[in-house]
Amino acid sequence: MAYLLLLLLSPLLLISAAIYAAQHPGKRPGLVPVLTEAAAFAAFLLAALAAALLVMNGSGTSALIGFFGIGFSVRLDAVSAIMLVLVSFIGWIVLRYSKTYMDGEEHQGAFTSWMAATLAAVLLLVMSGNLFQLFATWVATSLLLNRLLLFYPERATAQRAARKKAVVARLSEGALAAAFILLISATGTSNIETILTTAQANWMTMLAVLLIAVAAVLASAQFPLHGWLTEVMEAPTPVSALLHAGVINAGGFLLIRFADVMLLAPGVMALLVMLGGFTALFGGLIMLTQPAVKTSLAWSTIAQMGFMVMQCGLALFPLALLHIVAHSLYKAHAFLSSGEAVRNVAAIRRPGPIAIPSARNVLQAFIVAILIYGIVGLIVGFDGKSIQAIALGVILIFGVAYLLAQGFADAAPRELMQRTAVYALVTSVSYFVLQVIAQNLTAGALPATPSPGPLEWALIVLALVSFGCVAVAQSTFPLWASHPAAAGLRVHLTNGLYANAIFDKLLDGWSKRSVA
Repeated sequence: MAYLLLLLLSPLLLISAAIYAAQHPGKRPGLVPVLTEAAAFAAFLLAALAAALLVMNGSGTSALIGFFGIGFSVRLDAVSAIMLVLVSFIGWIVLRYSKTYMDGEEHQGAFTSWMAATLAAVLLLVMSGNLFQLFATWVATSLLLNRLLLFYPERATAQRAARKKAVVARLSEGALAAAFILLISATGTSNIETILTTAQANWMTMLAVLLIAVAAVLASAQFPLHGWLTEVMEAPTPVSALLHAGVINAGGFLLIRFADVMLLAPGVMALLVMLGGFTALFGGLIMLTQPAVKTSLAWSTIAQMGFMVMQCGLALFPLALLHIVAHSLYKAHAFLSSGEAVRNVAAIRRPGPIAIPSARNVLQAFIVAILIYGIVGLIVGFDGKSIQAIALGVILIFGVAYLLAQGFADAAPRELMQRTAVYALVTSVSYFVLQVIAQNLTAGALPATPSPGPLEWALIVLALVSFGCVAVAQSTFPLWASHPAAAGLRVHLTNGLYANAIFDKLLDGWSKRSVA
């Protein structure tokens, strides 16, 4: 499949644009923004071509350009094709946005250069056909992102965030390097396709799986080393959009890419469920207390990445990939439109009295939501679905129950109740439809979800109880918000339960160093 090497044109075009932009680093870079946007659009078209090639010719890995397993090769399957289209599309949109956003900014050309180079590194990462290429692009993406985070190097907060990100990144890179050494030792090859089909459950592979999981959770801003992601707001908005909608997904991509190997270590998968689930709940609760839009979006990303890690731990890899796509598109739009959203909210007149659901209304909402989900599942969805997927749907429906509770409030208008009931129905149907689409798209590229054993059953029950309790607490919050303990809890949540402060202490004051 030598034709797959044509896909290397995507990063080559962006690297060429980055080199040209670096030669025009000032605030009047001439044709740099236009040429860079054109290169990003060409990368998107090539990604679409890759998807077409996959449909026509099937998956495969190109020949290696290099020696002794070290060099460049392209792995094209459903996972890489979806990620190539997603990353190139978001990159094109962000670079197009940057052309206007950074117009007249000092060092606009340099900024465009680093953005194009970062996008090229991510594209090379997701199409990697061998471990050496994957590791090199993993490191390159982190280093290039660090340059973007320090676009305003004189700002103390930018320096602090970049230092913390660098520490976490080096830990992630160390774990990934050790994991790849073990995989090469266990399988005798650096070819990813061969590793996925030949890896056996021995001690080297099991340790490699653990290290891959460590690298992934560090890159995904999971608790307790998540603080850097909430402190990168000093960078220009396009950087935040590229980070939260693209680069942060590298950890999830790593878990999905090595899905076949991950299944060889059920204990590691269980750890992913627990850590991811806790991070999702932790980030979601703290997000609700943040006054700033971008900070709230950052905590939302932490929560979403936690949920995605939990999906991988439950062996729901197609749904995790679908989650990455949906979250990336949503978060790119959220960051790029955050300024307009603030203006729109400020222009809205203050609302009148809000209908507060009673405990009875909340109970009704949860019962109705689960009944709707059950009926829809019995009609169109449960047949052939794994227990893990069905349980995940229940967790998602808990969020719908929160909306239903607002509509079921005694003082709520009838139209609101009808609308929320429709939302619950649409959400349930959409979940099953999207699940079928994700499974069909990734059939043959990702392993099927195995039947749960006793450990998996315990984790599923724990997840359902945990997310259910948080959903009930959130739905009934207006009933106990006036309690004195609620005010204190809000203060603690606003500060992230001080986990980031403890991380700062462990780093021996790195994040508190002042500008010289």
